[in-house]
Amino acid sequence: MAGPDPPQQQQVEEKAEPIDDAELAFQGINMLLNNGFKESDELFRRYRTQSPLMSFGASFVSFLNAMMTFEEEKMQMASDDLRTTEKLCESDNAGVIETIRNKIKKSMDSQRSGVEVVDRLQRQIIVADCQVYLAVLCFVKQELSAYIKGGWILRKAWKMFNKCYSDISQLQEACLRQSSEPEGPLASDQANHNASPTDCGGRVTEEVLDRLKGSVSFGYGLFHLCISMVPPHLLKIVNLLGFPGDRHQGLASLAYASESKDMKAPLATLALLWYHTVVQPFFALDGSDSHAGLLEAKAILQKKAMVYPNSSLFIFFRGRVQRLECQINSALASFQDALEFASDQREIQHVCLYEIGWCSMIEMSFEDAYRSFERLKNESRWSQCYYAYLTGVCQGASGDLEGANAVFRDVQKLFKRKNNQIEQFAMKRAERLKKITLTRELCILGVVEVLYLWKALPNCSSSKLQLMNQVLQGLDDQSSLGLKHLLLGAIQKCLGNIKDGIQSFQMAAQDEYGRLNNSYVQPYSYYELGCVLLAKPETLSKGRSLLLQAKENYTGYDFENRLHVRIHSALASIKEVVPH
Repeated sequence: MAGPDPPQQQQVEEKAEPIDDAELAFQGINMLLNNGFKESDELFRRYRTQSPLMSFGASFVSFLNAMMTFEEEKMQMASDDLRTTEKLCESDNAGVIETIRNKIKKSMDSQRSGVEVVDRLQRQIIVADCQVYLAVLCFVKQELSAYIKGGWILRKAWKMFNKCYSDISQLQEACLRQSSEPEGPLASDQANHNASPTDCGGRVTEEVLDRLKGSVSFGYGLFHLCISMVPPHLLKIVNLLGFPGDRHQGLASLAYASESKDMKAPLATLALLWYHTVVQPFFALDGSDSHAGLLEAKAILQKKAMVYPNSSLFIFFRGRVQRLECQINSALASFQDALEFASDQREIQHVCLYEIGWCSMIEMSFEDAYRSFERLKNESRWSQCYYAYLTGVCQGASGDLEGANAVFRDVQKLFKRKNNQIEQFAMKRAERLKKITLTRELCILGVVEVLYLWKALPNCSSSKLQLMNQVLQGLDDQSSLGLKHLLLGAIQKCLGNIKDGIQSFQMAAQDEYGRLNNSYVQPYSYYELGCVLLAKPETLSKGRSLLLQAKENYTGYDFENRLHVRIHSALASIKEVVPH
């Protein structure tokens, strides 16, 4: 995280102090993951101007804070810190962006050592990593212009990763060849005669190259996962089709990085947990199975339990696994534990509170839910508008309609980001609920709706799903008829009542009256119908047709990009089962 520059005298003293920045950076990241946020931040800030690796560590702490809160202020701070790290890496006279091949050629001079080769490779990897993080900061805004900007940044990063990955691999091969060649004067003369830009010379060791390979594999893997999250139709806009996101390659690279001795090994572990417990179920990246990847996540958590026994982040991900396994009470206990261990870290406290709110909605414990969201509304600076809407629907669902109405009136005042689709959705819903006679049932409809849109209905128990079904069946609001049938269909699908689910989805797809209030209902209904029909070979063709209909016949509705990612994943699953 950015901080004031230390006094000049202190800088001179620290420059005279030799440091093993690779080892120091690894220690700093481990501090971070064992709840030593303050100590980690101080360590990285102390050396951030003296080592590109330590500067990167400081910027990563800033980036992590931004990603946990999504607050505009922290996202801007992270962006500034990442660009500062980039400048430090490029401060060398020759410029780190110059091709690695030319730089390694220079290292053949007897005056230069392999250490310089490693330093320049390390700098290039860090610059590429910074580019990926800057792209992620763009993507989380979920805006068209941000997607395009993030896409161009990723394109630059991709070229740098490819170059570094290739050069490091060639250096590793050269080292392997040299270690297997016979020793002696003749062999030495032959090696010098055959020297190439990627010869393993000077003081470049296999151990150092393995660490660099782990370092580049982290960004390379994260890059692939980022690309796989971008809506396919936007990939065409930013001309990224030449760089397709391969999720399997991304996961393999992150797994390699997580076992390396690089400072980013623990971060690669966190990235894998984030993917398996947050991204994969949310975007339905393996069809409709929200449990895909849970075995991998559980194995990672078990393996790292001794290293990070009380880490609030690892306990948080344990709670995510438990939530996805529908062990809601256990998940709540884990999030409460993580909340306590993160007593000095407001950002982690907020993500824990958010999950506690969601688990409470899943359990239909509406009073507990609205108290969590109310605290977030008052404390968080990310999206008070969104938290206010969640507070209102949960408060109304608990029976406090007067309190809910008061909160809905606040939503308009807290609406700040006009291009943010989540805030747009929250404001439109709050405005509508203010204009009609509010009932507890309508608020429960609002809760079930967000559970559906955020892919949380599969986490609900059968008894809670039956209770939701009962409430919605008794709802008689014509303007919400299509939404009601969409949600009923999703509930029936979760309960395994496929025939009833199909019937409800069909009724939702035919609803024209409520289209103005709920513009996303029809395309989402066709998507749901398509996914159900994909499950049987005899209806696979019809299912594919409905998915394409949802993709091509509708535009300008709420959460359009989100649905496009899910449709793309569903269509890709057909190609894996029935290759063309």
